[in-house]
Amino acid sequence: MSTSRIPGPAYLEDRSPGTGALPPRAWYPESDATRLGLGGRWRFRLSPTADAHDEAFARPGHDTSDWAELTVPGHWVLQGDGAFGAPAYTNVAYPFPVDPPRVPDENPTGDHVRTFDLPPDWPDGGSAVLRFEGVESCARVWLNGHELGTFKGSRLPHEFPVGALLRPTGNTLAVRVHQWSSGSYLEDQDQWWLPGIFREVALLHRPEGAAGDFSVHASYDHRSGLGTLRVDSEVPGRVTVPELGLDLATGESAVVPVEAWNAELPRLYAAQLATAGERVPLRIGFRTVAVEDGLLKVNGRRILFRGVNRHEFHPATGRTLDLATMREDVLLMKRHNINAVRTSHYPPHPAFLDLCDELGLWVIDECDLETHGFHLTDWRGNPADDDRWTPALLDRAARTVERDKNHPSVVLWSLGNESGTGRGLTAMASWIRERDPSRPLHYEGDPSCRDTDVYSLMYADHAEVDRIGRRADGGPEHRARLPFLLCEYAHAMGNGPGGLAEYQRLFETHERCQGGFVWEWIDHGLDHPRFGHAYGGDFGEELHDGAFVCDGLLLPDRTPSPGLTEYAKVIEPVRIAPGDGPDSVRITNLHDFADLSGFLFTCTHEADGAGPFTRTLDVPPLGPGGSVEVELPPVPRPATGEAWWTVRASLAGPVPWAPSGHTVAWGQLPAGATDPTDSAGSAGSAGRPALPRARGLAPRVRDGLVVLGPAAFEAGTGRLIRLGGVPVSGPRLDVWRAPTDNDRGAPWTPADQLARRWSELGLHRMRHRTDGVEPTADTLEVRTRVAPAGSALALRAVLRWSADAELLRLDVTVEPEGDWELPLPRLGVRMGLPSAFGRARWFGGGPGEAYPDSRSAARIGLHRLNVDALGTRYVRPQENGARADVRWAQLDDGVTSVRIEGDPAFSFTARRWTSEQLAAARHRTDLTPGDTVWLNLDHAQHGLGSASCGPGVLPEHRLTAEPAAFAFVLSARTA
Repeated sequence: MSTSRIPGPAYLEDRSPGTGALPPRAWYPESDATRLGLGGRWRFRLSPTADAHDEAFARPGHDTSDWAELTVPGHWVLQGDGAFGAPAYTNVAYPFPVDPPRVPDENPTGDHVRTFDLPPDWPDGGSAVLRFEGVESCARVWLNGHELGTFKGSRLPHEFPVGALLRPTGNTLAVRVHQWSSGSYLEDQDQWWLPGIFREVALLHRPEGAAGDFSVHASYDHRSGLGTLRVDSEVPGRVTVPELGLDLATGESAVVPVEAWNAELPRLYAAQLATAGERVPLRIGFRTVAVEDGLLKVNGRRILFRGVNRHEFHPATGRTLDLATMREDVLLMKRHNINAVRTSHYPPHPAFLDLCDELGLWVIDECDLETHGFHLTDWRGNPADDDRWTPALLDRAARTVERDKNHPSVVLWSLGNESGTGRGLTAMASWIRERDPSRPLHYEGDPSCRDTDVYSLMYADHAEVDRIGRRADGGPEHRARLPFLLCEYAHAMGNGPGGLAEYQRLFETHERCQGGFVWEWIDHGLDHPRFGHAYGGDFGEELHDGAFVCDGLLLPDRTPSPGLTEYAKVIEPVRIAPGDGPDSVRITNLHDFADLSGFLFTCTHEADGAGPFTRTLDVPPLGPGGSVEVELPPVPRPATGEAWWTVRASLAGPVPWAPSGHTVAWGQLPAGATDPTDSAGSAGSAGRPALPRARGLAPRVRDGLVVLGPAAFEAGTGRLIRLGGVPVSGPRLDVWRAPTDNDRGAPWTPADQLARRWSELGLHRMRHRTDGVEPTADTLEVRTRVAPAGSALALRAVLRWSADAELLRLDVTVEPEGDWELPLPRLGVRMGLPSAFGRARWFGGGPGEAYPDSRSAARIGLHRLNVDALGTRYVRPQENGARADVRWAQLDDGVTSVRIEGDPAFSFTARRWTSEQLAAARHRTDLTPGDTVWLNLDHAQHGLGSASCGPGVLPEHRLTAEPAAFAFVLSARTA
């Protein structure tokens, strides 16, 4: 007997974008027409398949009293405490068989029902539309038992005419939402799969003569300072701009002097479109975008993107974001010097673009399209190259462009992401160019650039960016004439990214290289009752990509990560650097449009052991690209210790995105020293006092101990066990760190999978052998060999101790043995203090963590933090919390302090678990504080890089196994 598949609804697997919806039109937030929001509690029923129930639920009066309830907008898998299924995360692979356009029988389907009354002031006459801002992935809609239609395109709006169906009371809106549909093949966008009605649903009254679609054309001529305004409207009307004295009919043009809009000075003019039945408020920004002379220009100037990619995300509500959260995102971006957003990989909530207009961000607006999973089939069957899918692709392009075309912040349209190449993309590009020739096109996935106006790559390494900047990269002649940007770079997964400063130097050196967009804005760690924040696999997914979903500059709760602090420093729009003279500073304006009239410049003098004082600097209002050298005020050089100038550029007054006094940029230089950098490339060791010699006392052996000054050692091993009455453990040579996500690398770059290679070598289980403990007349010498089991490689270390009555000095020499082909994770010593030593002070880099290729934001000075605040709570635990360029560090328990001084400057971490415990943890909740504060005092660490998706560590930041010598002086004293 043969059987055939029982089909689900035909609309699920056809390639069309849907039926019944009105043509797309421009979005605007408010008018004088009536709007009834339909958010709130809806009745909800979840079925395991698309055909589990008939359509009776859509009829008015159907009994849903035994159904569950959920909140709309929202995702059903994030509600109901697991009763409605669970989220799933994949990066590339589809979580269902790739057999387009078919989907599995196992297709979770949510029936939603909402009963509503019209408000008493609902107008008579006119019509009405029902608007959905976003539903994943396919919806079928009924109102009062009448089917309105179906739609796909999850992050795009859809409207249905409903005026004739409305009743004063007892309206029943029913929506059947399927998790999987043919549309899912177009939405493989490296994110959680989260079905549901996740954006607003609203009923909009449309009076007779209401504004339909309209297009605002507001160009700017930078040579004349004139703006040209024309508003084309489907329904005729008049446009008024009171500030400009304009009152013109739709379709007419006016040329007037204006202030231009740009991301630094987002000048908007309040205006109104008035038709016979509706008044629509407009905010008009005059600007012109063009590719000229091989450069992307706005208002005649080359712009430099200091950007981020942004998925919409909230740890509790997924892709459902309220306006306050969107505003918080934009404010955080602006306060961290970010000037651009790529809306990866779909149009954002339209209110977000309003905020970009208002507060000033360049936007690459990306279509709701990605077919990355076809990469695993060598792109066979890819919808982007299949004419049967072209109507769906064109529908998505149209709904993106028509909705967002009136936003001055949108300067490029993006066809989508990681969808291969093909005729469908070419059709999209042709349609967009004809509909909106005022904006260039972006698409990364086609090296021929036949459908784009900019050359765009992901994760090109520094060397390739340099070649492209010099136009020495080869490729098609057409491509060589295009401006270049990195639509994704510096993968911000876990601790990192490293190498940002080196990228920025290339962007500022090569005119063709117009910046890039860090991947990405926020970690997508979903709230989880056990793990705190969950990543792929934590909900039992069979197919997932693990913690790859946590790769943002913000932690899931929107706490800025050290990576964001570093990025903000690297991309500062004001450069503050040492001048040519010993007591001068050079200030350069790196803005594209704004001068420096809105800044207050101050200089703060700070010395090790002395309090700071601050003075104001007189800096002229430099225009973009301008530079000036300013003399610093004279100060006496301290007799001992270091002294530093910190020069800050702060807002002289409040702006819409930050208060007065907000620091935009800063720089440091040694006070009274001519050499601003040390051998590590950081902000210097000039003027540092020499490390005390701490000699004169002889070691004494008694009762199985060696006593040397304030310290006691085990006689057999030479291990330090007490310092001035404080029990200690160690120090001993340490080379291991809990692998970072970037240490783990990516599957497609095995050479950069250092964590695997380190583990294969055995660096996580080094064995220590004491070869000798030899007291001399004034030292204790401990010779050790540190090596992994099963390997002939080793590190021979000599720890030479000396002391006076108060100070204990450790001189360490390290000699590699064998042919080391791998870099070391770290090189230094590890020691333990009692858990009560929970307060830290140090003079050196801070206040946040820093690593060799991510240290621009480390400011030299005196810093204080509790040990528990030194670490960074990355979603997946890994190496974190190092402070770089430290001259001395001190930990105390309120009574006694232990102080460590280093030569050269060192890096230190302090935490309540070992590196091994940190490496074994999958989530932060796996880490339990112990009874020891573990200190790593590192001579050096390996860099961070960006190898979780991008390039690895640059050669200059690799920690090569080679001979090394370093020293520390330890002491214990009253706190």
